[in-house]
Amino acid sequence: MEITVATIPGPAIEDQWIEVVERKGLGHPDTICDALAEELSLALSRFYRQRFGAILHHNVDKALLFGGMSEPAFGGGTMREPIEIYLAGRAMLEVRGVRVPFEALAVEGSRRWLAAHLHALDPVANVRIHPLVRQGSVELRDLVERTSPAGVPCANDTSCGVGFAPLSSLERAVLQVERVLNAPGEKRRHPELGEDVKVMGVRRGREIELTVACALVDRYVRDPAAYFAAKQRVAELAAKAAGECAGREVRVIVNAADDPTRESFYLTVTGTSAEAGDDGEAGRGNRVNGLITPYRPTVLESTAGKNPVNHVGKLYSLAASLIAQSLIDAMPELREAHCILVSRIGHPISEPQVVDLRLRRADGGPAEDLASSASGIARDELASLPGLADQLLDGTLTPGAWPLRHATQGGAT
Repeated sequence: MEITVATIPGPAIEDQWIEVVERKGLGHPDTICDALAEELSLALSRFYRQRFGAILHHNVDKALLFGGMSEPAFGGGTMREPIEIYLAGRAMLEVRGVRVPFEALAVEGSRRWLAAHLHALDPVANVRIHPLVRQGSVELRDLVERTSPAGVPCANDTSCGVGFAPLSSLERAVLQVERVLNAPGEKRRHPELGEDVKVMGVRRGREIELTVACALVDRYVRDPAAYFAAKQRVAELAAKAAGECAGREVRVIVNAADDPTRESFYLTVTGTSAEAGDDGEAGRGNRVNGLITPYRPTVLESTAGKNPVNHVGKLYSLAASLIAQSLIDAMPELREAHCILVSRIGHPISEPQVVDLRLRRADGGPAEDLASSASGIARDELASLPGLADQLLDGTLTPGAWPLRHATQGGAT
């Protein structure tokens, strides 16, 4: 396996004049689709392992949310039509005469997640779950069971994953704003704040402006005055969280489309635009680090719902991000690190056909001088790829969050 090391071309992200970063929050329809697809994959993985001794072939990353219909109103509105969520994919449905309870795993797991994360949504009355699954092809079922002579799973696809580190000040600010607004304690203190929070951050030079969309829950907002008080609360929380990350004052605009003269407000019954304003789809939202970053290296691969054993669309996105973070953690002379991985179907997942490390030294020197140390770090992370499934199942590795790996887990943090 050859590992190439080169200097990142162009200026560092913090030195570029314009930077744009977005995060779709917990209750955004696209984020809901990603979360439910991943929950289903994890539930299947646990069932397969407990019942059959191994995680079997599955790929349930095709999720679609068809928004409902609602009539929000100050003091409390109503849902007219429920949200419809379709969870589709391929999975092993029967093994040695034992049927896999796919529908129960999909419906019950989805309802648990929705109940735990969307405080104003009734996951039974307001949502219908439609599980759609068929057996995978013989070839792909064979690949998930195939291993190298050393016991390493073989890639199910020829795919690409990318990662970068560290996060810029704007990236950290956008991530933190959504986390603060959707913190459980904030919901207990201010239940009028819904979970459908979207943050768009723009930096021009050193000036940062955030546009925040935050769905408000109508039954906790009695009139326009209470609505504007809630908006002010969102603006203050966002400005404080972003300012602490960015180290400077940040301008925040909340619910920019509001028009009181038309009695137009971002008011919802359930705290998510999925009730009437928007639909959702898995893979259209945040990348593996929880952000959408058009000024960074990126691919269209998503991780949600893909099996954690040999689906390189998932594993290489995670591994590339972990490698980049490990390089930054272990090598203080680095300012930035990018990692690009390319798999080859049927070959061991720990042996990509391309491992390209792009580095930026803090002193401006050539990255090639660090090739030996950087390559060793990358090799160590790639060797640990077969263990990512266990980390995903026990929650020590969390796609869509940063850092991906909890500080208590061995390796990069």
